[in-house]
Amino acid sequence: MKIIPAIDLIDGKCVRLTKGDYSTQKIYSENPVEIAKEYEANGIQYLHLVDLDGAKASKIVNYPVLEKITRETNLIVDFGGGLKSDEDLKIAFESGAQKITGGSIAVKNPSVFRGWIEQYGSKIILGADCLNRKIATQGWTELADLDILDFIENYQNQGVSEVICTDISKDGMLNGPSIELYKEILRETSVHLIASGGVSSIQDLIDLREIGCSGAIIGKALYEGKISLDELKKLC
Repeated sequence: MKIIPAIDLIDGKCVRLTKGDYSTQKIYSENPVEIAKEYEANGIQYLHLVDLDGAKASKIVNYPVLEKITRETNLIVDFGGGLKSDEDLKIAFESGAQKITGGSIAVKNPSVFRGWIEQYGSKIILGADCLNRKIATQGWTELADLDILDFIENYQNQGVSEVICTDISKDGMLNGPSIELYKEILRETSVHLIASGGVSSIQDLIDLREIGCSGAIIGKALYEGKISLDELKKLC
């Protein structure tokens, strides 16, 4: 299972929100590049980089940070947040992203997203963020009348193989991931599932690995010291 720390960006700084609420913003570092370097030095290979400014603005914003991280580390970076056009996608890939995560666009403009899947294949990850099983878009400020399972199955049928699923009710709460939801997705689909939201301990990571998740994203648990880089190094 891939261990994937998350760096969320606002104004080029490393922040965390609680349940996606921008008013809960907490700055953890003014220098996300140094955070990324520290992860790499501790055996981490992957990074989930989220442009929260981009998610709000509906266009890529923090690509200079992406560019610097990919230039100064060898981390395999997937990038998401506000990617809405072919130009956004081009900027993300040219700035060094190995993969991109599309969420809102898969709901709001499925024809464009299908085009990305056809052109880039496994470089496109479906971002399936949900609250009470309903898909959330626009930086989690809107809920679509789409069930999480139907949403994933639809895009699996169109060629998506990798999905990041965040249960928003768990995000930043440090009270454990949505194991039952992930079990259902793994039972009903054949996607490579990356779990996101609620990871608070090494045991949570072991549990996610045991049910068959192909990756787990860790955010606040690292910043708040609930999981240490030494512990992660052993898992990696």
